[in-house]
Amino acid sequence: MKTTNRNDISSQFEGMGTQRMNGFRTKRMFLAGAFAFAFTTACATGPRPTPVAMNAVERPAAIVPTTPAPEVAEKGSVDNLFAEALKAYEAGDLDTAKKGFEQVVAKEPKTLNAQFNLGVIAEKQGRPADARAAYEKVLFLDPAHTPSVMNLGLMHRHEGQLDEAIALYTKALQTPGHEHVEPVLNGLAATYRLAGKLDEAEATGRRVLARSKDNPEAYKTLALVAYDRGQFRLAELLVINARKVAEKDPAISNTLGMIYLKMEDRPRALAQFQKAVSLDDNFAAAHLNLGALALSYRDYAGAERSFTKALSLEPEGVEGQLYLAYALDGQKGIDPKKGVAAGEAFEKVLARRSEQPEAVCGAGWAYAADRAGFEKAIAFLDRCKELGATSSQDKQLITAKVQGLQTMLKNPPAPPPAATAQGEGEPKKDGAAAIGGAGSSSSMMNQLPQDTAAPDQAPATDAATGTSPEAAQAAPAQPAGGQAVPESQAAPVPAPTP
Repeated sequence: MKTTNRNDISSQFEGMGTQRMNGFRTKRMFLAGAFAFAFTTACATGPRPTPVAMNAVERPAAIVPTTPAPEVAEKGSVDNLFAEALKAYEAGDLDTAKKGFEQVVAKEPKTLNAQFNLGVIAEKQGRPADARAAYEKVLFLDPAHTPSVMNLGLMHRHEGQLDEAIALYTKALQTPGHEHVEPVLNGLAATYRLAGKLDEAEATGRRVLARSKDNPEAYKTLALVAYDRGQFRLAELLVINARKVAEKDPAISNTLGMIYLKMEDRPRALAQFQKAVSLDDNFAAAHLNLGALALSYRDYAGAERSFTKALSLEPEGVEGQLYLAYALDGQKGIDPKKGVAAGEAFEKVLARRSEQPEAVCGAGWAYAADRAGFEKAIAFLDRCKELGATSSQDKQLITAKVQGLQTMLKNPPAPPPAATAQGEGEPKKDGAAAIGGAGSSSSMMNQLPQDTAAPDQAPATDAATGTSPEAAQAAPAQPAGGQAVPESQAAPVPAPTP
């Protein structure tokens, strides 16, 4: 799913925006005799598919055996090959698992779960084209094969192909007997929302609740629709309803935090982001949000920790890399080496988005903090000066800065300062707390009044069929350079600073 819609939340953060991330995290899926699976939406930016076990009903059988099937599959049989491939997958031996499932498909081409598992392995091995081909082969034989529908739909969403994802979900739901498959309906509702089709998203979410009144994924999607419309009290109600049936879901606390930001209640927002992390320390979106809050309080060291953690969980997260660069840049005043590190972080962003103005200009100013980065600073500042978005005043500042850097490069470097009582190379402690200091205990974020008590009881409105709230507010304008993100996972976006 391509992340391409971001809402401005300048009412909460001066010069900052909001990022919403949308995606699926699949729980373990097994198909053994009976078809059983589970999905949790809106919990990760990337797919986490798992293989499915053999489903006997997929195997073509002209007659029903008159004797019970042996408990242990015969060596070399399709059942045995499938079991061995699945065992290899569980052990992390993807190459052996791939060969095993290929043998199953070679023997019985209509063994859909083996073909699906080849798609799962291809995704894990970084072969998206092969994964897509594997899922499409399954769906050619069975358009309603739910695991393939969900994984391929998610691939479409990551690539920004929202119309293709909607068509895929719709076709599966139109297959007789599959009109009410809840994971597919939830996927369709979430994709409608990403596409800006809020009415369709709401109708699809309520379609789920009409048959399953306690479906947390439907509540979360409806909450995000209300959030997009500016109906924050309604969004709060819907999220609280979701929490009643999925209290351990970190995405719910994360979404509630975003709602409280819109309601200008930062202490509650912080508490909810912290709660999301406490529920799942591997929930990257909450770490992004905590980092963004830290930036807003100039707690740059705390922001660095949060963004570093988020990137360890989602290394491909471009936004997280950009925010980390801001956090490092904020510390260059007491440690010029942080400026070089910030420049390197901005360059990682440019490796993915070669002309992003914030990264081009940010790299120039960051590298200018230390002599080791002066040459790169000059090159990036020259690029920044040529950008159409650069104002006349900024161009004058850049010209002066570049001239100064060039002059310093012509002169020998100044001798290092003498060691102080604090110890040679140790940064000054004065003012450290104001920019985040060197430890979590000094974080200004931790000085916020903490209010962890979100409402336990929702208002009496029936969220599934209840009354329509006041007229919907228009969605905020999308800032330039925005990128999508997994639903229920919106992170405030820091603004670049020279």
